[in-house]
Amino acid sequence: ELFLNAGWGLLSPVFAIFILQSIQGGGAEVAGFAATTYWIVKSCLQVPIGRYFDKNHGEKDDFLFMVAGLFLSGFVPFAYLLASLPWHVYLLQTINAVGMAMFVPSSHAIFSRHIDKGQEAFEWSLQSTSLGLGAGIAGAIGGILVVLFGFKMIFILVGILTFISGFLALLIYRNIIPKDKGFPVVPPLEPRL
Repeated sequence: ELFLNAGWGLLSPVFAIFILQSIQGGGAEVAGFAATTYWIVKSCLQVPIGRYFDKNHGEKDDFLFMVAGLFLSGFVPFAYLLASLPWHVYLLQTINAVGMAMFVPSSHAIFSRHIDKGQEAFEWSLQSTSLGLGAGIAGAIGGILVVLFGFKMIFILVGILTFISGFLALLIYRNIIPKDKGFPVVPPLEPRL
């Protein structure tokens, strides 16, 4: 996830500028609708995908969705190299949202199941901190790279880093819990009276 968030962190702070400069008729409203498209599609799809994972025990389906979502999102930055109209932006935001809706619940489910007992808060804080630092540092670098090399370089780097994230995810396959094995589940809390 560090490579994924660092990659997209390169683009996040300058994406609206890309829309203004490179998309015909692109303005603040196109940037706003692009963000809205992404977040609504991603939010609507994550819940049913998450419910599916909870009902189908075993992590192989989680793993396949996680990797497929990363590779689907990895194509989006390269497609932005060809984008010129607002509907291109909305379509690409939708595709990225589908990929991230596949990735987020599956990766978080796998991460949650493999957290060391008694270290849950610490390990989640490490995950969040590394992602925040990666995206934050990448934002500054992205701004500098746009000034020096333009948006094409940014989109290529975002795509490459997203694909690296997908290939790195393949390395955890041996740790995936098959359907016939039980999950190490923390018992539910007893209600207090």
